[in-house]
Amino acid sequence: MSMTIAPPSLDALARQIQTAQDATRQIEPFTSQLDGFDVPAAYAVAQLVHEARLREGARAIGRKIGFTNPDMWSLYGVRDPVWAHVYDRTVVRVAGGRHVCRLAPFTEPKIEPEIVLHFHRAPPAGADAAALLDCIDWVAHAFEIVQSHFPGWKFRAADTVADAALHGALLVGEPQPVARLQPGLRSALAAFSLELVCDGAVREVGVGANVLGSPLAALAHLAGVLSRQPQALPLQAGELVTTGTLTTAQPVRAGQTWHTVLRGIDLPGLAVEFVD
Repeated sequence: MSMTIAPPSLDALARQIQTAQDATRQIEPFTSQLDGFDVPAAYAVAQLVHEARLREGARAIGRKIGFTNPDMWSLYGVRDPVWAHVYDRTVVRVAGGRHVCRLAPFTEPKIEPEIVLHFHRAPPAGADAAALLDCIDWVAHAFEIVQSHFPGWKFRAADTVADAALHGALLVGEPQPVARLQPGLRSALAAFSLELVCDGAVREVGVGANVLGSPLAALAHLAGVLSRQPQALPLQAGELVTTGTLTTAQPVRAGQTWHTVLRGIDLPGLAVEFVD
């Protein structure tokens, strides 16, 4: 059951997290500040912040999904993946497969290798993985830079929802047309593997199945979550969705270079160098 918070309190929480995001500083988790602060209340806070971002001139161009690994749900008290908007200000198109990323704008940043899917038409309600794929015109590999405005990455699920699902930036590699990746793309998205490498050492190996069985399955789950949230728009034509991390999130620091090697799917790897 959702907690009852008066609108002025929701406004105050939205201002608090937006200020923390803008000032690159950390605050006490809302779940510690308020007894009973829950995921529905957090989505209300996130919506207020989203509306403020739009008033500032940001343009929403897609969504991100967090908590696509069900093993994490009990740890953070969630029953579904969470989502947030991503904006033209937070999404970077990486040309040539390599990017230099400043860390100064982020708090306790971590890196997550992901798969991004782009819609050329809005998916129908209740679409399964095959129907979703019919609505997608390109696929890309990406790094999401996630961050926590709560010290030490100590929070509950509701805190992450209020904090833009921990989104910092999305570094999107070269889009690959679905037509070029067919046939077999649907199975490849579940079966491919990815090496996440830092300064020449493999940190972790992930597979497409780590995100709810497949990036397409994660997308279908997101569509279902959105359908149960009256305030949320369904997925639209022209949106991109990044479908969740294929490995655990790894902390990063200036001076490191990270790159990926993908096998079993015809997507190029990415490299990012971190600087102060």
